[in-house]
Amino acid sequence: MDPRTLSHTLAFDDAPFARSHRGPVLVVGTAFAHLRLEGVLSLRVLRDGSDATASLGRAIAASKFAGSVKAVLLQGIALAGFNVVDIHALAETLSIPVIVVMRRPPRQEKVRRALLDHTPGGARKWELVQRAGPPEPVAGVHIQRAGIDLLLAGQLIAALSVDGRIPEPLRVAHLIAGGVTTGESRGRA
Repeated sequence: MDPRTLSHTLAFDDAPFARSHRGPVLVVGTAFAHLRLEGVLSLRVLRDGSDATASLGRAIAASKFAGSVKAVLLQGIALAGFNVVDIHALAETLSIPVIVVMRRPPRQEKVRRALLDHTPGGARKWELVQRAGPPEPVAGVHIQRAGIDLLLAGQLIAALSVDGRIPEPLRVAHLIAGGVTTGESRGRA
């Protein structure tokens, strides 16, 4: 399959928040047609909560982009701290692939300890991380995936990566989320 058949993507990243913050955290989504920004979505999920999967599913399904989106990209498997996304459930609910993109693979043992020792519902969240599969290297990044094979996921990421390794839809979601929250974007996606 040609990665251009998946050219309509929705990419999500969470906004920065203070370490002491408890409660809802802004999540920004960008809708892209290949490399052209078509629109922006926003939603909120609870810091370290368990509503990310359902909230993303509802926001995507209710958006004007629902009919055209062919793949969902996430900047990491968790939003708002440790609000872990069940990528397989999201892919199944939406009937489209979900790809988690990471610059480098997470230190799994550190993640496991943080979830099990310090996070409400950590055991269930760790199960979701494990169920997503080990991060796989492809196209200069590491991914976890649901509903798409590794080759096609790599081709899609390469096609969407303009300046660096992070796909443009995720890079833009990151910049918007930071700029809206702090008044100015900074850092790398």
